[in-house]
Amino acid sequence: MAYDPNNIFAKIVRGEAPCFKVYEDDRTLAFMDIMPQAEGHTLIIPKEGAESIFDLSPEGAAALIKTTKKIAVAVKEVTKAPGVMLAQLNGTAAGQTVFHIHFHVIPRTGGIDLKLHAREQADFEKLKALAAKISAAIK
Repeated sequence: MAYDPNNIFAKIVRGEAPCFKVYEDDRTLAFMDIMPQAEGHTLIIPKEGAESIFDLSPEGAAALIKTTKKIAVAVKEVTKAPGVMLAQLNGTAAGQTVFHIHFHVIPRTGGIDLKLHAREQADFEKLKALAAKISAAIK
């Protein structure tokens, strides 16, 4: 499948679609998942147009993982979660639904099941407040 420059994440990068931004630099963008699997679920994307890990440049991959680590540390701190799950899906068979490479940072707490992916939209005011807290915790 060829990269679609009109996917929702490409539109977010260009400022054509809104997001609850957590972090941005010249190569990456992090924002809250509006259908989170757990409180604090954050997405990290490269600004480079790439459908999957197989299409991303080595420089883009390096920038993406560097930002993912930075966001994971902040999400863990803010949510007080004892663990953090990183997920990165490539292709429909793997469960990818937005075809712009991205990492999920999902806080995990023992005994609390994850919500189903992309099923229930979160309260936007809560997302906005959480985005501000995570953003402030980034070092």
